[in-house]
Amino acid sequence: MAKKKSSFVCQECGSKYPKYYGRCPSCGEWSSFLEEVEIQEVKNERISLTGERSKPMKLNEVEHLDTPRIETDLDEFNRVLGGGVVPGSLVLIGGDPGIGKSTLLLQVSTQLAQRGRVLYVSGEESAQQIKLRAERLGDIDSDFYLYAETNMQSIHAEIERLKPEFLIIDSIQTIITPEITSTQGSVSQVREVTGELMQIAKTNNIATFIVGHVTKEGTLAGPRMLEHMVDTVLYFEGERQNIFRILRAVKNRFGSTNEIGIFEMQSEGLAQVTNPSQVFLEERLDGSTGSAIVCALEGTRPILVEIQALTTPTMFGNAKRTTSGLDFNRISLIIAVLEKRAGLLLQNQDAYLKSAGGVKLDEPAIDLAVAVAIASSYKEQPTDARECFVGELGLTGEIRSVTRIEQRINEASKLGFKKMYAPKNSITGIKIPKNIELIGVSTLKECLKIVFG
Repeated sequence: MAKKKSSFVCQECGSKYPKYYGRCPSCGEWSSFLEEVEIQEVKNERISLTGERSKPMKLNEVEHLDTPRIETDLDEFNRVLGGGVVPGSLVLIGGDPGIGKSTLLLQVSTQLAQRGRVLYVSGEESAQQIKLRAERLGDIDSDFYLYAETNMQSIHAEIERLKPEFLIIDSIQTIITPEITSTQGSVSQVREVTGELMQIAKTNNIATFIVGHVTKEGTLAGPRMLEHMVDTVLYFEGERQNIFRILRAVKNRFGSTNEIGIFEMQSEGLAQVTNPSQVFLEERLDGSTGSAIVCALEGTRPILVEIQALTTPTMFGNAKRTTSGLDFNRISLIIAVLEKRAGLLLQNQDAYLKSAGGVKLDEPAIDLAVAVAIASSYKEQPTDARECFVGELGLTGEIRSVTRIEQRINEASKLGFKKMYAPKNSITGIKIPKNIELIGVSTLKECLKIVFG
């Protein structure tokens, strides 16, 4: 027997209330409530994600399905997923409009079509539009099926008929289910469609990719629980004016989180960048002040990135701080430590900082390189182009140890760097390559004295 239930759902945060509010009590957004009527089927049986009756089982009685991953021709894409596509997984890809999400998935789909049947469902473009883009990207296999549809019932029927190994939904906000009376792209529609796709993926062992729009704040649109429902969440980042794109994993049940893959947007599609460190450093000017190289760690991959700083006397009462690709609060903390512990008078200096290449850095190991870049600009003394810096900066001015120091050293050595400044506590008992000198420092003041004299 079906029960009808009416409720008011906030379209910003997904909160549900029995009556209408002008302002959402949860997120504070005004005029964000829509009335939705849901029909709930009363069921007595508990069904698992695999479509079978659910019952308690001992852990040692659960059968482990050792399903091999399916690799694409893009090693960077495989890296972010943790080694390849997992059958039966549900992957959510988000990013700004026009960043290349559909191009990436179409390119991956044509490669997966060589390994199994692919059903590409588009709710935003016609089949003719997708065909034009696909011809530009390369050959299309005969097991690649296009389906321009927004009704979830019709999509489900075609999945049952074609029985694909791979399913792409572009995008989740355009798909509707008739059982929900709310509008297309609403919280209830997105939640219901995602739940049904998850059931289909787990029951039929179909690797499913869904595209999600992002809000003006840069987060995935729709309810926050959308990210909790899926197995993997990927963000496709980059500037439209920049040819480089970064695919970042923020959640992955089958691999490492915060793993990144770097691509270059070309006329024939996306080309993977196998040596990102060299790309980020190739335009660095020798002898320029306000520049320092850091060996950051993104997931399991060490990447050498240039950090640039510019300090100028302020024209107003309060000094201005501007960052790009770096955390603003972390920069403010480092500037305060430079003033208090290193004696640099920065309170009357505007500071502008960025990470070159558009990559976002947020790990603590970049602190020392940021501090050296600021000091280089302030003192008008350049750093050596063959030096790099790694270390976390404490509030008392100490340089704290960082993880995976050997990987960072080997990456710097491979790219021809001759000297690395690192925390003294991190370099004891490790094997150092012959072509690089490792200098252990304990305090920020000690490091600046060695670098600038």
